Amino acid sequence: MSFSPSPAIAQPPAPLPPPTNVSDAVKQFKDLSEQAATVNEELLVAEENLQIKRAEFDKATADLAAATDLEKQAAALEEEFRGQVDLLANASFQGARFNKISALLTGSSADDFLERASALNVLATDNQDALEKYTSAVDTAALARKQAGDAQGRAGEAKATAEQLTIDITKKRDDLKAQIKQVEAAKDRLSAQDKSDLAGPRDDGVYLAPPGAAGKAMDVALAQRGKPYVWGASGPGSYDCSGLTSYAYKAAGVSLPRTSRSQYGVGKAVSRSELQPGDLLFYGSSPATIHHVAMYIGGGRLVHASTFGVPVKTDTVDGGGRDYLGARRIVG
Repeated sequence: MSFSPSPAIAQPPAPLPPPTNVSDAVKQFKDLSEQAATVNEELLVAEENLQIKRAEFDKATADLAAATDLEKQAAALEEEFRGQVDLLANASFQGARFNKISALLTGSSADDFLERASALNVLATDNQDALEKYTSAVDTAALARKQAGDAQGRAGEAKATAEQLTIDITKKRDDLKAQIKQVEAAKDRLSAQDKSDLAGPRDDGVYLAPPGAAGKAMDVALAQRGKPYVWGASGPGSYDCSGLTSYAYKAAGVSLPRTSRSQYGVGKAVSRSELQPGDLLFYGSSPATIHHVAMYIGGGRLVHASTFGVPVKTDTVDGGGRDYLGARRIVG
């Protein structure tokens, strides 16, 4: 089953009045860039959740098919063993199954008794075996019906959620496009000196990475210095913040979620005083409002894809944002 987006009309943000001086222009650009980064993060989160719901729908659909097949097989066995149970019960009713005392009383000799007793044991065993198989088939069929109902409910819920997420994604994507237009317009109002100041001095310095996956990820991230920031990009030509960190760790053999908020749930928390190269640094007022992630490279510095108009670069930990939230050690 496919999930088709419904049309969504996004209202573009109202254009801001032009700045009256250089400092206002820079502030306006930074504010708009941060807002766009937040919308981009929300879009990525919605897309990530959509993938999860589609996977849940596929799993529930497969479970439903398996439960339906199991019910059919159990129903066939139920019918087969019902017939055996009915035959044995009918034979017993007509006198084929006697107890051993009646076999002794009606037998003409000891051998006759043993033969009748043996026949009765076989009949009782067959009857018990058929009854157990019949009961098992009935129980299996009932369980399969319950599993099918559960899978059908899960599939319906996942489908409905995925459809709503598809609508949300369409709107968030339109919101982001409108936001980007404002950011680009704000950038055009900046002077060449403003743009140079925002980018900061180019740092091609050598940073010693530790051995292992964290060090490999750090080297890969540093190798991306100078490449442009693009919302939603994950390399190798351009990046947003979580695109850079996921790309770097993937190159080191470690798979990370795509969004900064999801990456915050990976690894273990470490304090700022315990930071090691390769640790991921997160910025936001809470885990639910994280808007930026960077990678620590030692010496109180980080490497990150910071914002539109600024290439991947190194900076101080405080240069990642005014709202440092915490750090996570992904490996080691």
